[in-house]
Amino acid sequence: MVASEGGWIALFSGGKDSSWALHRALEAGRDVRRLVIVRPPEGSHAYHAPATAVTRLAARSIGIPIVDAGLPATDLEPPDLRATGRSSATDGTEEFESLEVVLERLDDEFDGGLAGVVAGVVGNEFQVDRLRSLCDGLGCTFLAPLWRAEPRALATEMIDGGLEIVIVEVSAPGFDERWLGRRLDRNALIELEALGREHGVHLLGEDGAFETIVTDGPHMERPIALTVEREWNGDWGRLRIVDARLE
Repeated sequence: MVASEGGWIALFSGGKDSSWALHRALEAGRDVRRLVIVRPPEGSHAYHAPATAVTRLAARSIGIPIVDAGLPATDLEPPDLRATGRSSATDGTEEFESLEVVLERLDDEFDGGLAGVVAGVVGNEFQVDRLRSLCDGLGCTFLAPLWRAEPRALATEMIDGGLEIVIVEVSAPGFDERWLGRRLDRNALIELEALGREHGVHLLGEDGAFETIVTDGPHMERPIALTVEREWNGDWGRLRIVDARLE
């Protein structure tokens, strides 16, 4: 175990990056006491939480309590991109303000205060700068175990490490309806690399080209079973999650 006072929190969306960052932190002995789900304003993509009800089930399977930062979840659906489009995304200021309030509260609540914050950020300089600034202000550690990892190596590590990753939303040239609900495995990586060469799609979806949820992994006690419907709108698509349960 890592000797430290206070408790850790992990920013958690239920997607592949936050799930793997959490697993890495737990494996390293971090005392993660809360999973913080950031609910961004509609149209913002500073954070990803495409199916918050599934994220809550994942938290139950992991066995760590959750805390909401931002807007509350109201249903099982991913956000409706048709309402605003990606071009209307905010700069993320609202999300960080909401997160700051939550971190300050947890710093007061935890015995020993807040030791650190775990985030699954891979290449977003803005997120890293803001999160590091928040942590500096609270006197706690900022941990980004996936930061600047080589995309192919990181994706392979997640897959080989036991994450069951499902693609729930696509929004980039080259994708079609067949990608919705597809498992992210080695064969999918080969095809994503081809999409990267042809259309510039980032292998990990860092450009917002696709979003994922994790239905099982080494950090979870029970897998999540999904009942879904596909929505396809010509240039983007998503899974409507009509039911989700722990097996």
